[in-house]
Amino acid sequence: MREIIHISFLGPKQPSHCTRVMQALSAYRLDILDFEQKISYGQLSLSTVIAFDHADSKAQLMKELPILAQDLKLTVQLTPILTTESISKNMNNPQQYYIVTAIANQLSAAEIAKLTQMLEQLGAQIEQITTLSETDTKNPLIPKDLRRHSLQVKISATQLTFDVLRHACLALADQLSIDIAAQTDEIYATEQRLICFDMDSTLIGQEVIDELAKEAGIGAQVAEITERAMQGELDFQQSFRARVALLKGLDAAVLPKIAARLTINEGAAHLIATLKARGFRTAIFSGGFQYFAEYVQAQLGIDEVHANHLDIVDGVLTGEVQHSIVDATRKAELLQHLADKMQISLAQTIAVGDGANDLAMLSHAGLGVAFRAKPKVRQSAAQAISHMGLDAILYLLGIHDQDRTAA
Repeated sequence: MREIIHISFLGPKQPSHCTRVMQALSAYRLDILDFEQKISYGQLSLSTVIAFDHADSKAQLMKELPILAQDLKLTVQLTPILTTESISKNMNNPQQYYIVTAIANQLSAAEIAKLTQMLEQLGAQIEQITTLSETDTKNPLIPKDLRRHSLQVKISATQLTFDVLRHACLALADQLSIDIAAQTDEIYATEQRLICFDMDSTLIGQEVIDELAKEAGIGAQVAEITERAMQGELDFQQSFRARVALLKGLDAAVLPKIAARLTINEGAAHLIATLKARGFRTAIFSGGFQYFAEYVQAQLGIDEVHANHLDIVDGVLTGEVQHSIVDATRKAELLQHLADKMQISLAQTIAVGDGANDLAMLSHAGLGVAFRAKPKVRQSAAQAISHMGLDAILYLLGIHDQDRTAA
């Protein structure tokens, strides 16, 4: 019967530790099934899983490893874990693997304890916890106001569904006022190539149609309709045409004035710079207006934009829009069209939005992120970021702070 042993070395880092351990193992008839080394704050953690077919090799190595550890000034722990017979029995209960990512300005021990407790209560086994952030660093790539603390937790379970896990993560995130997102581990087997954003209240902090309405002296009236439309209470096309009609007669000279006061949402520039450096194509699909989408495009270096065109005659808004309206259906069509044009699958796309008219594209994309979204959208989307900036999406992609690109 084949035996499997977990070996763990701990202690101060020194040169050649890994080489010395591997040289010792190479002298015996064994197979290395897993290997991991990490240095944290000057302390080495080196672990490996080995399998023996020969009892004599095992006995001799078990004598040698404590001597090697003493020579290296490390502690060593040897733990029998499974036999191959046990493994074959476990294969009759296939595991589902998930990735849970927690993001906050600073994760406390109490918050991590509540996260791991929640996962255990769901029947999940924690396989690995990885830190994706540099909380104690002056990395020049990361502005001080964007420094986060993020943990990525890989779990396995036999009977836990994704929907149950997703809702549990949302509930705990609300309780702790942090972001916790769940994904299947298939996300890391897919090379994302395209990210598409809603604009109003996603890339920017305003609803542009409300800003136009303020200039027309009907801000409160239009803002109420906008909120109900974004909540999904009103038909988007009908409410959009009604709001635009109220802008009839507005001087188009106010457009540059409004554009100048638009604010780019936290983390947007950092997210886009990092993804473009990795070869992503970027796009805006907006139910707002082309004039302002092009302004944001220039600010952030977005590759292409699709939005509604205000009809302007003699320097005045007519209360109409040109061409078809970019609504929920159109956004989903644009996502598919751009994916087809790039010759990639929808699984290789990311969509980010906050309103009910974003739900279709969020559900079609490989990664659909509700960003500071309306309650209906947050509950429906597969992933949600509600407390951190847009750059938190990098953690959902497993991108470490060290691998970011300066905006």
